Amino acid sequence: MSEPATPLQVGALAPDFALPADTGETVRLSDFRGKKVIIYFYPKDDTSGCTTQACGFRDAYPQISERNAVVLGISPDGINSHQKFKTKYDLPFLLLADEDHTVATLYGVWGEKKMYGKTYMGIVRSHFVVDENGNLADVRLKVSPKDSVSYALTTLG
Repeated sequence: MSEPATPLQVGALAPDFALPADTGETVRLSDFRGKKVIIYFYPKDDTSGCTTQACGFRDAYPQISERNAVVLGISPDGINSHQKFKTKYDLPFLLLADEDHTVATLYGVWGEKKMYGKTYMGIVRSHFVVDENGNLADVRLKVSPKDSVSYALTTLG
C-alpha cells in the first residue's frame, strides 16, 4: 500500500480530486484547467522542512503567477492547522486538508517512513507540476524542501 501499482508518470493525466481548503471551500484540481498547477505534498504544518518548502513557494509566488501557475499544498493536517500555518507565514496559496490521505494514496505519496528507528506511515515529501491540460509535466518523489521550488520553476519554464 505504500506505492501504487504503477507510479504516476510525466505525460499521464493527473488524477482529479476534491479536498477542503483552508478557506472553507472545496477545491478540485479540474477547477484549474487552463492554468499550470504545482501540487506539493508535505508531512505536517509548521515543522522545519515543511516551513522551508512552503516559504520557498511563497517567496517564488510572483514568478509562479507570471507563468500562469498556482500552488496547492496538501497535507493530512486539518483546516484549523492549515489556517494557522498559512497566517503565520503569510502563504499566498491554498492549503488542502487530506486528513484520510486518500489523495496522497492516489498520487503514491502515502508510504512507509522511518525516523529515530521507528517505522510508520506518512506523507513522502513530493511535488507534481500539472500543465494547462491536466497532464503531469513533472513528478518529484522524496524531493528536498529546498530543491522542490527550483525544480518546479524549471518545469514551469
